[in-house]
Amino acid sequence: MANAIFVIAPYKWQGQWVFDDPSVGLTREPFVAGIDTMIDRMVTAIPHAEKGFRLFFSASPFPGHTLKLEWRREEYGGNWYFCPQLGMEGWLCPALLRYFDQAPAELYVRAEPRA
Repeated sequence: MANAIFVIAPYKWQGQWVFDDPSVGLTREPFVAGIDTMIDRMVTAIPHAEKGFRLFFSASPFPGHTLKLEWRREEYGGNWYFCPQLGMEGWLCPALLRYFDQAPAELYVRAEPRA
């Protein structure tokens, strides 16, 4: 059975939010096209978030999730999501499919400091 909740540790590299996940073959995978701005807004209360924080995400709601992303459309192999809480849209690249067989209709996320 696949994980229901995933966790990655984004950090800033050369001014850009990126993450590494060797378990799915990703190194310095960037967040772009609005998702980077969503992360900026999510981590305002996390001290030194640019040095790394934990980001939990799932296709199903989970206790403590703080944002919901709603699928809007596919483009360039990636997927656009709208976040009602932030009133903005962002694009998740095809790396999303390293975690899910297909782009989920909804994504639920939570950011917190690294332990």
